Amino acid sequence: MHYGSVSPQILKLYFCRMNEVNDIELNDQPEELYERRSFTIDRGQEPMRIDKWLQIRLENASRNKIQQGIDAGFLTVNGKTVKSNYKVKPGDELLLMSLVNPEYTEIKPENIPLNIVYEDDEILVINKPPNMVVHPGVGNYTGTLLNGVVYYLKQQNPHISDDELPRYGLVHRIDKNTTGLLVLAKTPDAAAHLAKQFSNHTVKRKYTALVWGDVEEDSGTIEAHIARHQQHRKQFAAYPEGDTGKHAITHYKVLERFNYVTLVECVLETGRTHQIRVHMKHIGHTLFNDWEYGGDKILKGTIYTKYKQFVENCFDICPRCALHAQTLGFIHPKTNEEIFFNSELPNDMQNVIEKWRRYVLHKNLQ
Repeated sequence: MHYGSVSPQILKLYFCRMNEVNDIELNDQPEELYERRSFTIDRGQEPMRIDKWLQIRLENASRNKIQQGIDAGFLTVNGKTVKSNYKVKPGDELLLMSLVNPEYTEIKPENIPLNIVYEDDEILVINKPPNMVVHPGVGNYTGTLLNGVVYYLKQQNPHISDDELPRYGLVHRIDKNTTGLLVLAKTPDAAAHLAKQFSNHTVKRKYTALVWGDVEEDSGTIEAHIARHQQHRKQFAAYPEGDTGKHAITHYKVLERFNYVTLVECVLETGRTHQIRVHMKHIGHTLFNDWEYGGDKILKGTIYTKYKQFVENCFDICPRCALHAQTLGFIHPKTNEEIFFNSELPNDMQNVIEKWRRYVLHKNLQ
Protein backbone atom coordinates (compact mmCIF):
# COMPACT_ATOMS: atom_id res chain seq x y z
CA MET A 1 0.00 0.00 0.00
CA HIS A 2 1.22 3.48 -0.84
CA TYR A 3 2.64 5.36 2.15
CA GLY A 4 0.21 8.25 1.69
CA SER A 5 -2.84 6.01 1.70
CA VAL A 6 -4.14 4.57 4.95
CA SER A 7 -6.48 1.61 4.82
CA PRO A 8 -10.06 2.35 5.87
CA GLN A 9 -10.03 -0.79 8.01
CA ILE A 10 -7.38 0.85 10.18
CA LEU A 11 -8.95 4.27 10.33
CA LYS A 12 -12.54 3.15 10.86
CA LEU A 13 -13.04 1.32 14.11
CA TYR A 14 -15.93 -0.92 13.08
CA PHE A 15 -17.15 -3.81 15.15
CA CYS A 16 -17.99 -5.24 11.75
CA ARG A 17 -18.57 -3.93 8.26
CA MET A 18 -22.27 -3.86 7.49
CA ASN A 19 -23.89 -3.23 4.11
CA GLU A 20 -27.17 -2.25 5.74
CA VAL A 21 -27.06 0.47 8.35
CA ASN A 22 -30.05 0.49 10.68
CA ASP A 23 -31.73 3.85 11.24
CA ILE A 24 -28.72 5.90 10.10
CA GLU A 25 -28.11 7.07 6.55
CA LEU A 26 -24.60 8.23 5.80
CA ASN A 27 -25.93 11.67 4.85
CA ASP A 28 -28.15 11.80 7.92
CA GLN A 29 -25.77 11.04 10.73
CA PRO A 30 -26.10 12.47 14.21
CA GLU A 31 -23.26 14.14 16.03
CA GLU A 32 -22.76 10.82 17.79
CA LEU A 33 -21.10 8.51 15.27
CA TYR A 34 -22.11 5.10 16.48
CA GLU A 35 -24.92 2.69 15.81
CA ARG A 36 -26.87 0.49 18.21
CA ARG A 37 -28.26 -2.86 17.09
CA SER A 38 -30.25 -5.09 19.39
CA PHE A 39 -31.01 -8.80 19.12
CA THR A 40 -33.12 -11.21 21.17
CA ILE A 41 -32.12 -14.85 21.12
CA ASP A 42 -34.98 -17.10 19.92
CA ARG A 43 -36.60 -19.59 22.27
CA GLY A 44 -35.47 -22.57 20.20
CA GLN A 45 -31.82 -21.50 19.98
CA GLU A 46 -29.32 -24.22 20.94
CA PRO A 47 -26.28 -23.12 22.99
CA MET A 48 -23.73 -21.52 20.63
CA ARG A 49 -20.64 -19.38 21.09
CA ILE A 50 -21.65 -15.75 20.77
CA ASP A 51 -18.89 -14.91 18.28
CA LYS A 52 -20.09 -17.68 15.98
CA TRP A 53 -23.74 -16.65 16.41
CA LEU A 54 -22.90 -13.08 15.40
CA GLN A 55 -20.75 -14.13 12.46
CA ILE A 56 -23.70 -16.02 10.97
CA ARG A 57 -25.94 -12.95 11.21
CA LEU A 58 -23.62 -10.08 10.35
CA GLU A 59 -22.55 -9.61 6.75
CA ASN A 60 -18.84 -9.20 6.01
CA ALA A 61 -17.88 -9.81 9.63
CA SER A 62 -14.85 -11.99 10.25
CA ARG A 63 -14.61 -14.12 13.38
CA ASN A 64 -11.46 -12.26 14.41
CA LYS A 65 -13.10 -8.85 13.93
CA ILE A 66 -16.08 -9.92 16.01
CA GLN A 67 -13.83 -11.21 18.78
CA GLN A 68 -11.92 -7.91 18.83
CA GLY A 69 -15.18 -6.02 19.19
CA ILE A 70 -16.40 -8.27 22.00
CA ASP A 71 -13.09 -7.93 23.85
CA ALA A 72 -13.28 -4.12 23.48
CA GLY A 73 -16.73 -4.03 25.06
CA PHE A 74 -18.81 -3.18 22.00
CA LEU A 75 -21.26 -5.96 22.90
CA THR A 76 -23.34 -6.51 26.02
CA VAL A 77 -25.61 -9.43 26.91
CA ASN A 78 -28.42 -8.61 29.31
CA GLY A 79 -26.60 -5.37 30.12
CA LYS A 80 -23.21 -6.95 30.88
CA THR A 81 -20.05 -7.46 28.85
CA VAL A 82 -19.13 -11.05 28.01
CA LYS A 83 -16.24 -12.99 26.50
CA SER A 84 -16.16 -14.45 23.02
CA ASN A 85 -16.72 -17.97 24.34
CA TYR A 86 -20.00 -17.01 26.03
CA LYS A 87 -22.80 -19.30 24.83
CA VAL A 88 -26.04 -17.61 23.94
CA LYS A 89 -29.25 -18.78 25.63
CA PRO A 90 -32.91 -18.32 24.68
CA GLY A 91 -34.15 -14.91 25.76
CA ASP A 92 -30.72 -13.26 25.92
CA GLU A 93 -30.83 -9.57 25.03
CA LEU A 94 -27.82 -8.49 22.94
CA LEU A 95 -26.82 -4.87 22.36
CA LEU A 96 -24.16 -4.23 19.74
CA MET A 97 -22.45 -0.91 19.12
CA SER A 98 -20.37 -0.03 16.11
CA LEU A 99 -18.92 3.24 14.90
CA VAL A 100 -20.56 4.40 11.69
CA ASN A 101 -18.31 6.65 9.65
CA PRO A 102 -18.89 7.67 6.03
CA GLU A 103 -17.38 5.48 3.33
CA TYR A 104 -14.05 6.64 2.01
CA THR A 105 -11.22 4.66 0.52
CA GLU A 106 -8.24 6.85 1.26
CA ILE A 107 -7.12 9.27 3.91
CA LYS A 108 -4.03 11.21 2.93
CA PRO A 109 -1.85 12.43 5.78
CA GLU A 110 -1.79 16.24 5.60
CA ASN A 111 0.25 18.68 7.61
CA ILE A 112 -2.69 20.48 9.16
CA PRO A 113 -2.12 22.29 12.48
CA LEU A 114 -4.06 20.67 15.29
CA ASN A 115 -4.89 22.35 18.59
CA ILE A 116 -4.48 19.29 20.81
CA VAL A 117 -5.85 20.07 24.26
CA TYR A 118 -5.04 16.68 25.78
CA GLU A 119 -3.50 13.39 24.70
CA ASP A 120 -2.60 10.08 26.27
CA ASP A 121 -2.47 6.48 25.07
CA GLU A 122 -6.27 6.23 25.01
CA ILE A 123 -7.70 9.49 23.73
CA LEU A 124 -7.09 12.73 21.87
CA VAL A 125 -9.03 15.90 22.75
CA ILE A 126 -8.85 18.52 20.00
CA ASN A 127 -10.10 22.11 19.83
CA LYS A 128 -11.43 22.40 16.27
CA PRO A 129 -11.18 25.73 14.41
CA PRO A 130 -13.95 27.09 12.15
CA ASN A 131 -14.28 26.06 8.50
CA MET A 132 -12.86 22.57 9.07
CA VAL A 133 -14.76 19.36 8.32
CA VAL A 134 -14.18 16.62 10.89
CA HIS A 135 -13.80 13.65 8.54
CA PRO A 136 -13.58 12.97 4.79
CA GLY A 137 -16.81 12.53 2.90
CA VAL A 138 -18.50 13.49 -0.33
CA GLY A 139 -17.06 16.83 -1.45
CA ASN A 140 -14.50 16.93 1.39
CA TYR A 141 -11.78 14.35 0.83
CA THR A 142 -8.88 16.53 1.99
CA GLY A 143 -8.27 19.26 4.51
CA THR A 144 -10.29 17.55 7.24
CA LEU A 145 -9.39 17.19 10.87
CA LEU A 146 -8.91 13.46 10.34
CA ASN A 147 -6.35 14.09 7.59
CA GLY A 148 -4.39 16.13 10.10
CA VAL A 149 -4.70 13.46 12.79
CA VAL A 150 -3.30 10.79 10.45
CA TYR A 151 -0.31 13.03 9.64
CA TYR A 152 0.19 13.70 13.36
CA LEU A 153 0.26 9.99 14.17
CA LYS A 154 2.73 9.36 11.35
CA GLN A 155 4.98 12.13 12.69
CA GLN A 156 4.91 10.55 16.13
CA ASN A 157 6.21 7.32 14.65
CA PRO A 158 7.48 7.65 11.03
CA HIS A 159 8.25 3.94 10.83
CA ILE A 160 4.80 2.78 11.78
CA SER A 161 3.14 0.54 9.21
CA ASP A 162 -0.48 0.87 8.17
CA ASP A 163 -1.35 -2.33 10.03
CA GLU A 164 0.28 -1.01 13.21
CA LEU A 165 -1.42 2.38 13.22
CA PRO A 166 -3.34 2.96 16.44
CA ARG A 167 -6.99 2.22 15.95
CA TYR A 168 -9.15 5.05 17.14
CA GLY A 169 -12.72 6.11 16.64
CA LEU A 170 -14.69 9.27 16.07
CA VAL A 171 -17.48 8.79 18.56
CA HIS A 172 -18.98 12.24 17.85
CA ARG A 173 -18.46 15.22 15.62
CA ILE A 174 -19.28 18.92 15.29
CA ASP A 175 -20.31 20.91 12.22
CA LYS A 176 -17.82 22.42 9.80
CA ASN A 177 -18.37 25.97 11.01
CA THR A 178 -18.80 25.13 14.68
CA THR A 179 -15.66 25.53 16.77
CA GLY A 180 -14.64 23.72 19.91
CA LEU A 181 -13.88 20.46 21.62
CA LEU A 182 -14.18 16.89 20.44
CA VAL A 183 -12.65 13.63 21.65
CA LEU A 184 -11.20 10.80 19.54
CA ALA A 185 -10.55 7.31 20.84
CA LYS A 186 -7.14 5.84 20.03
CA THR A 187 -7.94 2.25 21.02
CA PRO A 188 -10.95 -0.08 20.61
CA ASP A 189 -11.46 -0.16 24.39
CA ALA A 190 -11.56 3.63 24.57
CA ALA A 191 -13.97 3.84 21.63
CA ALA A 192 -16.40 1.37 23.21
CA HIS A 193 -16.17 3.13 26.58
CA LEU A 194 -16.85 6.58 25.10
CA ALA A 195 -19.62 5.36 22.79
CA LYS A 196 -21.48 3.92 25.79
CA GLN A 197 -21.17 7.24 27.62
CA PHE A 198 -22.63 9.13 24.67
CA SER A 199 -25.38 6.54 24.37
CA ASN A 200 -26.25 6.85 28.06
CA HIS A 201 -26.23 10.68 27.83
CA THR A 202 -23.61 10.98 30.57
CA VAL A 203 -21.12 13.00 28.50
CA LYS A 204 -21.31 16.65 29.56
CA ARG A 205 -21.30 19.12 26.68
CA LYS A 206 -21.87 22.86 26.92
CA TYR A 207 -22.05 25.12 23.88
CA THR A 208 -22.01 28.90 23.72
CA ALA A 209 -24.16 30.50 21.02
CA LEU A 210 -25.18 33.98 19.91
CA VAL A 211 -28.81 33.96 18.78
CA TRP A 212 -31.20 36.46 17.26
CA GLY A 213 -33.79 38.07 19.50
CA ASP A 214 -34.20 38.74 23.20
CA VAL A 215 -34.77 35.29 24.72
CA GLU A 216 -37.76 35.68 27.03
CA GLU A 217 -36.94 33.14 29.73
CA ASP A 218 -33.63 33.14 31.61
CA SER A 219 -33.47 29.37 31.19
CA GLY A 220 -35.49 26.58 29.69
CA THR A 221 -35.60 23.19 28.02
CA ILE A 222 -36.44 22.49 24.40
CA GLU A 223 -37.81 19.03 23.71
CA ALA A 224 -38.69 18.31 20.10
CA HIS A 225 -37.89 15.50 17.68
CA ILE A 226 -35.47 16.33 14.87
CA ALA A 227 -35.58 15.03 11.30
CA ARG A 228 -34.76 16.24 7.82
CA HIS A 229 -36.77 19.21 6.64
CA GLN A 230 -39.55 18.02 4.35
CA GLN A 231 -38.94 20.72 1.71
CA HIS A 232 -35.27 21.66 2.17
CA ARG A 233 -33.29 18.43 2.27
CA LYS A 234 -30.04 20.05 3.42
CA GLN A 235 -31.75 21.34 6.54
CA PHE A 236 -33.27 19.70 9.58
CA ALA A 237 -36.45 20.68 11.37
CA ALA A 238 -38.09 20.30 14.78
CA TYR A 239 -41.18 18.10 15.14
CA PRO A 240 -42.56 18.79 18.64
CA GLU A 241 -45.41 16.30 18.27
CA GLY A 242 -42.87 13.48 18.22
CA ASP A 243 -44.37 11.73 15.22
CA THR A 244 -41.30 12.28 13.02
CA GLY A 245 -37.57 12.04 13.57
CA LYS A 246 -35.55 11.29 16.68
CA HIS A 247 -35.97 12.41 20.27
CA ALA A 248 -33.87 15.48 21.13
CA ILE A 249 -33.46 17.61 24.26
CA THR A 250 -31.54 20.88 24.65
CA HIS A 251 -31.27 22.89 27.88
CA TYR A 252 -30.45 26.59 27.56
CA LYS A 253 -29.52 29.46 29.85
CA VAL A 254 -29.16 33.16 29.06
CA LEU A 255 -25.65 34.48 29.67
CA GLU A 256 -25.99 38.07 28.42
CA ARG A 257 -28.60 40.17 26.62
CA PHE A 258 -27.89 42.69 23.85
CA ASN A 259 -31.45 43.85 23.03
CA TYR A 260 -31.59 42.35 19.53
CA VAL A 261 -29.37 39.30 20.12
CA THR A 262 -28.74 37.10 23.15
CA LEU A 263 -25.72 35.12 24.30
CA VAL A 264 -26.85 31.70 25.55
CA GLU A 265 -25.35 28.52 26.94
CA CYS A 266 -26.77 25.28 25.57
CA VAL A 267 -26.37 21.89 27.22
CA LEU A 268 -27.00 18.85 25.03
CA GLU A 269 -28.83 15.89 26.47
CA THR A 270 -28.92 14.20 23.06
CA GLY A 271 -26.73 14.69 20.01
CA ARG A 272 -28.79 15.05 16.84
CA THR A 273 -27.62 16.66 13.63
CA HIS A 274 -27.78 20.49 13.89
CA GLN A 275 -29.59 20.07 17.22
CA ILE A 276 -28.84 23.46 18.78
CA ARG A 277 -29.37 25.29 15.49
CA VAL A 278 -32.71 23.58 14.90
CA HIS A 279 -33.98 23.83 18.47
CA MET A 280 -33.11 27.51 18.90
CA LYS A 281 -34.79 28.37 15.60
CA HIS A 282 -37.80 26.34 16.73
CA ILE A 283 -38.31 28.69 19.70
CA GLY A 284 -37.78 31.77 17.52
CA HIS A 285 -34.09 32.43 18.10
CA THR A 286 -32.08 31.46 15.03
CA LEU A 287 -28.32 31.43 15.54
CA PHE A 288 -26.53 34.61 14.48
CA ASN A 289 -25.16 34.42 10.93
CA ASP A 290 -26.35 30.83 10.43
CA TRP A 291 -26.91 31.09 6.69
CA GLU A 292 -28.39 27.59 6.37
CA TYR A 293 -31.25 28.50 8.70
CA GLY A 294 -31.74 32.15 7.75
CA GLY A 295 -29.60 33.71 10.46
CA ASP A 296 -27.50 35.68 7.96
CA LYS A 297 -30.28 38.28 7.66
CA ILE A 298 -31.46 40.94 10.10
CA LEU A 299 -34.12 39.14 12.09
CA LYS A 300 -34.47 41.63 14.95
CA GLY A 301 -33.80 45.34 15.28
CA THR A 302 -34.50 48.65 13.57
CA ILE A 303 -34.89 49.56 9.91
CA TYR A 304 -32.30 52.33 10.02
CA THR A 305 -29.37 52.23 7.61
CA LYS A 306 -26.88 52.75 10.41
CA TYR A 307 -28.13 49.62 12.22
CA LYS A 308 -28.06 47.62 9.00
CA GLN A 309 -24.42 48.60 8.46
CA PHE A 310 -23.62 47.67 12.06
CA VAL A 311 -25.07 44.17 11.61
CA GLU A 312 -23.27 43.65 8.30
CA ASN A 313 -20.02 44.59 10.04
CA CYS A 314 -20.83 41.98 12.69
CA PHE A 315 -21.33 39.39 9.96
CA ASP A 316 -17.90 40.29 8.58
CA ILE A 317 -16.30 39.91 12.00
CA CYS A 318 -17.88 36.48 12.57
CA PRO A 319 -18.49 35.10 9.06
CA ARG A 320 -20.06 31.86 10.29
CA CYS A 321 -22.68 30.41 12.56
CA ALA A 322 -21.86 31.78 16.04
CA LEU A 323 -21.62 28.47 17.88
CA HIS A 324 -18.78 27.09 20.01
CA ALA A 325 -18.46 23.70 21.77
CA GLN A 326 -16.94 25.11 24.94
CA THR A 327 -17.02 22.35 27.57
CA LEU A 328 -16.55 18.59 27.29
CA GLY A 329 -16.61 16.21 30.24
CA PHE A 330 -16.56 12.42 30.41
CA ILE A 331 -15.21 9.42 32.30
CA HIS A 332 -11.69 8.56 31.19
CA PRO A 333 -11.82 5.08 29.60
CA LYS A 334 -8.71 3.87 31.41
CA THR A 335 -8.63 5.60 34.80
CA ASN A 336 -12.43 5.79 35.25
CA GLU A 337 -11.98 9.31 36.57
CA GLU A 338 -14.22 12.14 35.40
CA ILE A 339 -12.28 14.71 33.40
CA PHE A 340 -13.33 18.09 32.04
CA PHE A 341 -11.98 20.30 29.28
CA ASN A 342 -12.84 23.90 28.56
CA SER A 343 -11.91 26.07 25.59
CA GLU A 344 -12.10 29.83 25.31
CA LEU A 345 -14.36 31.43 22.77
CA PRO A 346 -12.53 31.92 19.46
CA ASN A 347 -11.57 35.44 18.42
CA ASP A 348 -14.37 35.89 15.90
CA MET A 349 -17.07 35.19 18.49
CA GLN A 350 -15.29 37.21 21.20
CA ASN A 351 -15.01 40.18 18.87
CA VAL A 352 -18.60 40.13 17.68
CA ILE A 353 -19.88 39.79 21.26
CA GLU A 354 -17.77 42.76 22.32
CA LYS A 355 -19.10 44.76 19.38
CA TRP A 356 -22.70 44.08 20.47
CA ARG A 357 -21.77 44.91 24.06
CA ARG A 358 -20.44 48.32 22.99
CA TYR A 359 -23.51 48.87 20.83
CA VAL A 360 -25.86 48.32 23.78
CA LEU A 361 -23.75 50.55 26.03
CA HIS A 362 -23.80 53.33 23.45
CA LYS A 363 -27.60 53.02 23.04
CA ASN A 364 -28.12 53.17 26.80
CA LEU A 365 -26.00 56.33 27.08
CA GLN A 366 -28.02 58.17 24.47
